[in-house]
Amino acid sequence: MPENDKFFSVNIREYLALGNDEEAGEPALAELLSGFYCPKNPDVEQFLKKSAIEFTKKNQSVTYLVVSAEDVRLLGYFTLALKPLTVRGETVSNTMKRKLLRISELDEKSDTYTMSAYLVAQLGKNFSESGGTEITGAELLKLAWDKIKEIQYLGGGVVTFLEAENEERLLSFYRDNRFSQFDTRQTASDTDEPHELVQLLRLL
Repeated sequence: MPENDKFFSVNIREYLALGNDEEAGEPALAELLSGFYCPKNPDVEQFLKKSAIEFTKKNQSVTYLVVSAEDVRLLGYFTLALKPLTVRGETVSNTMKRKLLRISELDEKSDTYTMSAYLVAQLGKNFSESGGTEITGAELLKLAWDKIKEIQYLGGGVVTFLEAENEERLLSFYRDNRFSQFDTRQTASDTDEPHELVQLLRLL
């Protein structure tokens, strides 16, 4: 059912369940993804085109396409996953600690809280469709948040987190959408230079 009258999200499992059906199965999905264009973040584009289907098949994450309610054009997407998360006590308030303690394992020696959390792993607009103007970043993030709330209703959980490049424009966007910075992480890659990602969380 559409989330509103302009756009809605579709789990790509719905395409994969139809197998090799040229009109509605995996071939149709691959064709749809091939038209995604995100010049502001090539990694977001490459993930959707190269990894989203396989990650969903392997249950590593699930990707949701955000499409126009009028003609099912691809406006953007988000990818969700369930991941272990460790939060250092020194990085959060006492109020946050009390909330985390309900759903985490506390290591008193290191003052760390370890738990399962929902990860917004990818979030991106399709700039090949009207230059990305048909949906805002905030609307895209809200669709992801609403989907997480549906999952949380069925299975519990409290924490949602994401990781962003250390750019003030991005961090301001997430702060405006009620995510709070709690730590940073250095990326590890065999092909790219390590760099710092900012970790932000929001409680359900």
